[in-house]
Amino acid sequence: MSREITITLVVIVAAVVVGAVVTLLGRRAIRRLVDAGEGRVSEERQRLATLWSVGQRVLWVLLFVIAVWTVALVWEIPSTPFVAVGSAVGVALGFGAQSLVKDVLAGFTMISEDQFHVGDVVSIAGVSGVVEDVRLRVTVLRDLDGVVHYVPNGIIEVTSNYTQEFSRVVVDIGVAYDADIDEVIGVLEDELGRLEQSEEWGSAMAEPPTVLGVDAFGDSSVTVRVVLTSVPERRWDLKREALRRIKKRFDAEGIEIPFPQRTVWQRPTP
Repeated sequence: MSREITITLVVIVAAVVVGAVVTLLGRRAIRRLVDAGEGRVSEERQRLATLWSVGQRVLWVLLFVIAVWTVALVWEIPSTPFVAVGSAVGVALGFGAQSLVKDVLAGFTMISEDQFHVGDVVSIAGVSGVVEDVRLRVTVLRDLDGVVHYVPNGIIEVTSNYTQEFSRVVVDIGVAYDADIDEVIGVLEDELGRLEQSEEWGSAMAEPPTVLGVDAFGDSSVTVRVVLTSVPERRWDLKREALRRIKKRFDAEGIEIPFPQRTVWQRPTP
């Protein structure tokens, strides 16, 4: 086996080994940092996982470039073609790949500004869903129907993050006009207080629930507004449980949740 072939194989194996080792050590280091940290562990894990997913891709690209360049030097391949190719790529990037460069730069900006992490629920570019991956060029979302959306980072102008640090659920509850509003508010405060004190759901609340009071007069009901502040990953579960408890409590207390009704008058025929 010639010297060039031997060196080429060594370079390729070394690049693969270095990439695999760094990936393994990086995952272990992130796990240790998260386990040793305090506060919002799940959110910190999401942030580190997002940064590491992008860092891995950059690492493999660098290793590939270094390996190719080293092999070219070993085989004494002239560098002029590489310079020519590099110039052509530069021209292509300048004229034909502006959107690609824009997507990559936007991706780095979003990550550096900590706009969202893997696992967050966001709305970007008119699409809502769970962030499954943040790549150099696109952000991958999966919506409630299971559809995967690939959103180019360059077109993301406004990011709405529903699960950053904490989540807030606003619940509007309609009651009948003949109901005693003070009694309704008291019942809501009592039932939500029980929800907060329960062992299962108390940990899902970031702040005590708040009954704001009467918010609007509708066509057939008086709207009472309730605000629940939860940890990010329990937002929708907490909302569903609160609504379930409120419905059962209203039924027990005889408080009516009205629905639109229509009165029809029929004139007698002559």
